[in-house]
Amino acid sequence: MSSGKKLVIVESPTKMRSIQGYLGDEYEVLSSVGHIRDLADKRDIPEKDRAAYGKYSIDIDNGFDPYYVVSDRKTKTVSELKRALKNASEVLLATDEDREGEAIAWHLLETLKPKVPVKRMVFHEITKDAIRAAVDRTRELDLALVDAQETRRILDRLYGWDVSPVLWRKVGTGASGQALSAGRVQSAATRLIVDRERERMAFVSADYWSIQATAAREAEGFSVRLVRLDGAPLATGRDFDDRGQLKRAVVVLDEKGAAALATAIDASGEARVTKVEAKPGKRRPYAPFTTSTLQQEAGRKLSMSAKTTMSVAQSLYERGYITYMRTDSTNLSAQAVTAAREQAVALYGEKAVPLKPRVYASKSKNAQEAHEAIRPSGEQFRTPKQVAGELGRDELRMYELIWKRTVASQMADAEFETTTVTLEAHADGRTAEFTASGTVYTFKGFLDAYEEGRDERRRDADEVENQSLPQVASGDRLALRDAEAKGHSTTPPPRYTEASLVKALEEKGIGRPSTFASIIGVILDRGYATKRGQALVPSWLAFSVVRLLEQHFGSLVDYDFTAALEDDLDAIARGEQKRVEWLRSFYFGSGEHPGLRNIVDNLGEIDARALNATPLTDTATLRFGKYGPYIEVADPEAPEAKPRIVNVPEDLAPDELTAAKVQELIDAPVAGDRVLGENPENGKLIVVKDGRFGPYVQEQDPVDPDAVDATTGEVAEEAPKKRGAKKAAAPKPRTASVFKSMSPETIDLDTALKLLSLPRVVGTDPESGEPITAQNGRFGPYLKKGTDSRSLESESQIFDVTLEQALELYAQPKYGARRASSALKEFDADPVSGKPIRVRDGRFGPYVTDGETNVTIPRGTSIDDITFERAAEMLAEKRAKGPAPKRGRAAAKTTAAKTTAAKTTASKTASAKKAPAKKTATKAATTTVSASRSEAAKKAAATRAANRAAKAAGEQ
Repeated sequence: MSSGKKLVIVESPTKMRSIQGYLGDEYEVLSSVGHIRDLADKRDIPEKDRAAYGKYSIDIDNGFDPYYVVSDRKTKTVSELKRALKNASEVLLATDEDREGEAIAWHLLETLKPKVPVKRMVFHEITKDAIRAAVDRTRELDLALVDAQETRRILDRLYGWDVSPVLWRKVGTGASGQALSAGRVQSAATRLIVDRERERMAFVSADYWSIQATAAREAEGFSVRLVRLDGAPLATGRDFDDRGQLKRAVVVLDEKGAAALATAIDASGEARVTKVEAKPGKRRPYAPFTTSTLQQEAGRKLSMSAKTTMSVAQSLYERGYITYMRTDSTNLSAQAVTAAREQAVALYGEKAVPLKPRVYASKSKNAQEAHEAIRPSGEQFRTPKQVAGELGRDELRMYELIWKRTVASQMADAEFETTTVTLEAHADGRTAEFTASGTVYTFKGFLDAYEEGRDERRRDADEVENQSLPQVASGDRLALRDAEAKGHSTTPPPRYTEASLVKALEEKGIGRPSTFASIIGVILDRGYATKRGQALVPSWLAFSVVRLLEQHFGSLVDYDFTAALEDDLDAIARGEQKRVEWLRSFYFGSGEHPGLRNIVDNLGEIDARALNATPLTDTATLRFGKYGPYIEVADPEAPEAKPRIVNVPEDLAPDELTAAKVQELIDAPVAGDRVLGENPENGKLIVVKDGRFGPYVQEQDPVDPDAVDATTGEVAEEAPKKRGAKKAAAPKPRTASVFKSMSPETIDLDTALKLLSLPRVVGTDPESGEPITAQNGRFGPYLKKGTDSRSLESESQIFDVTLEQALELYAQPKYGARRASSALKEFDADPVSGKPIRVRDGRFGPYVTDGETNVTIPRGTSIDDITFERAAEMLAEKRAKGPAPKRGRAAAKTTAAKTTAAKTTASKTASAKKAPAKKTATKAATTTVSASRSEAAKKAAATRAANRAAKAAGEQ
């Protein structure tokens, strides 16, 4: 019997709890926890359909029809939704109002197949009034938006699955073993980072000198700068190009000339004011935040990554503090404008706002304006002070940033007056012209509330610092003293930060601001770039990847072409372009574009060795191999000889590998392969080597005495062995890493033998009888007793720790020596399990737990960013996914192949007809797949056992 409740389906568990409280008992609010379906893996497609859907799970020959399956992680979620649907009188699909949210709503409709009325419910803020209004203002599903999102998903699958395998074959994997990938927007973003590093590598610095002095009337002094000499302008950084050449006729002072001129200026001691110019000006406030500008400003002012910014903003939105945080629009609703103006007046007075409200036009090339700008929620804004007790540290900082920006956006212009004073002095027969500038704000306007940050800029050294100037008039004579010559060098363009990369992507119209955080995350995870402070430094791996894409997929990484794809997706969203026609043109080609299929099928030969090579000097070439970058040095006198290999330090950025640095690395003494002596127990030689991951010692079979250099102790290279019949693999020689506190140049034989003897038996536990050993591992020095381990504070303790000290460590809680509790953070009880939530530090990084469910904190997310709400949401999402499926077992999947006909007003009828066939197909797939997977399960078990054995051996 139906309860008559209306079922509301949202995306987030946190949002679910908030909305349930606003709607009351007449509604049941549940969460889909994001997408419930996605394109299938090939193994999940029934045998009879594999020929059509192929490796992409897309039937490219029949309207690019996708084959969807319910994710393994979402089977429990779908079951819960179907249970609730049985007693529902109506369904309200309340996913986010953007392409992604519209697609999620459509997938819910296709999977649940409700027989009760279905409505689309949208809202931009989670407040009681907004939610109540959304219930009364429902609409139909926007199938054009669904088409646009589905086109994007299919496009990205085709692009990634056709291009990425080329990278695997010709570039390989990163040093971390991560598989390479080539995403449509990710590739363009990586190219931007690499292009900037190329500019830095090609940059030639130029030197120039400036002169500063102090001009004074009585006690009032101010700084002046030499700008012209004998009527000709003095050189600044802007006068040089990136090759170090002058762009116009200017006077360039060298150190000697500048010092002599400064001395002459001091000797003259006087200057005359030749001009005083005052100019009024105005500054307008900045527009309210969009997704892009919020990511930029949070990066500049709060030092947050794009990923952290979106995570914190998501939490604020779901808890009802701000409006929807994925938007390209700078518009504010009438109630928001009123709220901002009222708050500005209350805080800064009547003059703080202009007579008319401000209206902002979006500057984004591909703006989607379904939402307002990001602002505090509600008809009246709460100040940061009013919400301080309710928010975590990062949430409060973010809320304050959004609040300030919103209020300032409706405030009056700032008014100022800039005064420029020009002085003339005569020194050593030359006429020197100085200037000084000062800006005075006559009305601060919006600056009382907010001042935008800025990215690092070139030639900041040329900018004159603002200062207060005294009242002077043309003709006045001022004292001139303390002249000082200052040397400068031009600087290369700054590397991208996350903030400036987001800005560049938006300006070029590449991708969507809502995806920028995930794009940057992939670039970092794949090893295409690392962060040095806030700067994104590309790896040599990224150079190889971008070079391949430029040479063989040029149009696909062209900035204009990538931006044009966004325009086309917008046209599909507006109903102006047909999805199937556009995909056919992109994949098979048209008059304007050769087509992805034709590009991949006609790649021709790709020289992987040349692809992974960057010439550095006439004899040195940077190559990227399986274990990372290295320099190959050829002997010009013996070009046929095997080149010498020189390691590249991991912390060396590409632009720092100059010709001089290359030579320094080549000339550096070789620390490796130094014979320390003979092991008295077995007669084998002990050698110290320099490896990719640092110095280590190794036990080797004795070599011919003539092959050892008596002076350096280095082992000469052996002559190449003749090919013969394969022999059984010899046992690997014993090796041990050199401690960080040791030097490969000074390590002796006794120390090396101690390292090779590890693990060291400390003693036996008198209670359990188990031996306790001390050893070094991947995560540092530690004690081991059976499967129980305890970390040591330093490597030296491996040799020094006594049995008593070891037993004392084991008597403490596992993390007791470091802190009273093993929890890094503790929160209140979880609303579902009723148990306290804690953030703990595990072997593989920090994780959130309530004692029943564990969830790893995503890479790049700071522990400080984890609030109670965020932790509860992470646990809820993990529970919704259910337990991970066991390998080798076929999980039942709900599948549905979407057709264009399903996207009509009669979609329910079409879906119902199609459902039985899909159900039969799924059952057939389970039967077919389970047999093949049983064998795979045996292989997987054997592999896991081998990995465990190898891992145990590695820690020894």
